[in-house]
Amino acid sequence: MKILVTGNQGYIGSVLVPMLQQKGHEVTGYDIGYYKDCLLYDDQVIVKQISKDIRDVSMRDLENIDVIIHLAALSNDPLGELVPGLTEEINLGGTLLLAELAKEAGVKRFIYSSSQSMYGISTYEGELDEYDSEKNPITSYAITKWDAELALNKLLSEDFIVTSFRPSTVFGASPRLRCDIVFNNLVACAYTTGKIEIKSDGTPNRPVVHVKDVCNAYIAGLTAPKELVAGRAFNVGIPNGNFTVRQLAEAAQRAVPGSELTFTGEHGNDARTYRVSFDRILTELKGYYEPEWDLDKGGKELVDLFKKVDFKEQDFRGKKTTRLAQLSYLQEIGFVNDKMRIS
Repeated sequence: MKILVTGNQGYIGSVLVPMLQQKGHEVTGYDIGYYKDCLLYDDQVIVKQISKDIRDVSMRDLENIDVIIHLAALSNDPLGELVPGLTEEINLGGTLLLAELAKEAGVKRFIYSSSQSMYGISTYEGELDEYDSEKNPITSYAITKWDAELALNKLLSEDFIVTSFRPSTVFGASPRLRCDIVFNNLVACAYTTGKIEIKSDGTPNRPVVHVKDVCNAYIAGLTAPKELVAGRAFNVGIPNGNFTVRQLAEAAQRAVPGSELTFTGEHGNDARTYRVSFDRILTELKGYYEPEWDLDKGGKELVDLFKKVDFKEQDFRGKKTTRLAQLSYLQEIGFVNDKMRIS
């Protein structure tokens, strides 16, 4: 297949593209390049590259494309606060422009990287499923992900298949690693400082999933029969994929033997706690989505990466692995303007 991957120069995209290539797909990347230079090592991946803002996508960019995997977005809540209104412009407006043009251009499938953040802060004690659970998006990021899903499903037709995947918080090695997400942060902190400090009491729940399992979910969206995926959303995770912060911290400590783990409890019982059901993806896409990674395997992989690149505390805390810091830096040097467009 000829596949367009937006956001191919991000954390997930840098892992997804070679996996698609290994399966024989012809990949075109589409990325504005905010994180192009945030490589920990040269990944040697060569693709046809469109270096362009998603807000400026055109029909010409989509010629002869069979499938789009749409990852490009401002990637978390603090980024959405960098410039008011920007998250809506990029994550919602850019997504819908891309999808509308894709349908017109004859693209067959549109695989959307959504988010579990749309569930918001939940008081429900069970596991949140895709449709019956209340959506309580609080941040701009979460609201735009939910609104985009709803709008994309209105474009669904016999010839234009739309599928949304809602990953848990992602972890695992990537050439463009992020250390501003929970498990990567814990392992990197343990490795570079010898300490892990948890400011809550460790009881909040966080569903997490390895980056390669997320990529395999998107690939399942390519290969599964359309009746299984058309117009549907899937939480992406693993069996028993809900963990407490304490369990994540203990797994990070196992990955870095000798590291010190402390719970200060100064933030008490963090209200940001939720549990998510993965029954749908594990049963209805069984045979297409088969997750392979757990915390211990992923923790070892991260430590192996840190050893390979001689990872230091300055790398852990620096802009190369912290998305908000990188975007702020691009603004400071005048590479992008106040609308995050290339100057």
